[in-house]
Amino acid sequence: MIVTVVCDVLGEENNGTTVAAMNLIRSLKAKGHTVRVLCGDEDRRGEEGFFIAPKLNLWPFNRYVAKVGVSLAKGDPKLIAEAFDGTDVVHIMTPFSLGSKAMKVAKQRGIPVTAGFHCQAENMTAYVGLNKIVFLSYFIYGFLYRHFFRYADAIHYPSAFIRDVFESSIRKTTRGYVISNGVNSSVRREHVEKPAEWRDRIVILSVGRYSREKEQDVLLKAVNRSKYRDRIQLVLAGQGPQEPYYRSLAARLPIPPMFRFFERTEIGNMFNCCDLYVHPAEMELEGIACLEAIKCGKLTIVSDSKLSATHTFAVDERCIFKHSSPKALARVIDWWIEHPEERAVCEARYAASGSAKDQAVCMAEMERMLQEVAHEAAA
Repeated sequence: MIVTVVCDVLGEENNGTTVAAMNLIRSLKAKGHTVRVLCGDEDRRGEEGFFIAPKLNLWPFNRYVAKVGVSLAKGDPKLIAEAFDGTDVVHIMTPFSLGSKAMKVAKQRGIPVTAGFHCQAENMTAYVGLNKIVFLSYFIYGFLYRHFFRYADAIHYPSAFIRDVFESSIRKTTRGYVISNGVNSSVRREHVEKPAEWRDRIVILSVGRYSREKEQDVLLKAVNRSKYRDRIQLVLAGQGPQEPYYRSLAARLPIPPMFRFFERTEIGNMFNCCDLYVHPAEMELEGIACLEAIKCGKLTIVSDSKLSATHTFAVDERCIFKHSSPKALARVIDWWIEHPEERAVCEARYAASGSAKDQAVCMAEMERMLQEVAHEAAA
């Protein structure tokens, strides 16, 4: 097949959408398909198969976009038409400026389209502090359906959770494929010693972009409330705009937390040497980092937020805390620290749960989705 992947967001592999896009692109190429990529990432200019669209000017939000390390592209009909020449199927990652224009061009030319659902409405409203106004999320989902997703021949949902949220919001059933973005095979359960300076410490790991909806601040406050605060080494793996605020909270802790973005080759070691993994996010489409911790057999603590898929991964109700509550999280952390034997049993249950799907399997499912849509259009 000739597949064109349209990416409004592409840049460093430091966010879920870019990682998902690049995993798909690499997988399809490895299987012998011709892959074209339409995006706004200037660093890719000149690379074979990449069509570089002009950057979208967001005016007051330009600094924020640059800070989180992504590029946003603007739709150029002429460039889109060039990228689509001879294409069997188009996969659009997000329904923003470039994705929306690409959808219109594809439909005009009779090219089948699959669309990824990587944009939770609550993430958008959280940025402007309006995520507590519920009807706004319904409005956004309705807008996205009417102006974009209803034109797709199939929709890729990374989790059943977000499919159900979207379909209940628009009150329609879609042609949806629930396919996890998958856990990289390099992340697996193995014995890894803690660094020497951490041998006598309780290592708590959390992975995610430093942003409001990920709520690392709740974890920092919970550690400060813990009975074991003098022994806890907190590792916040990631980067993002909330880092200055998080560092101000970290200054209250007796053991300075580690703030760092880990490369893919390093993060597996962190999962395997930590004692507890905590995913405090209030909003999460899928939560690949949480699945990676589970694949490594780590005691994984998640929030009970109805806006996050991660609460569905818990194998024990004692692994769930009331979202946005440092006090509740501190209580859960302390209980598991004090019950190492039960923790070992629960870790084995996580490892055997099957929640974490292998990335290679997931990419094969993505390929089948694209092939089915392409074959239907050609029939």
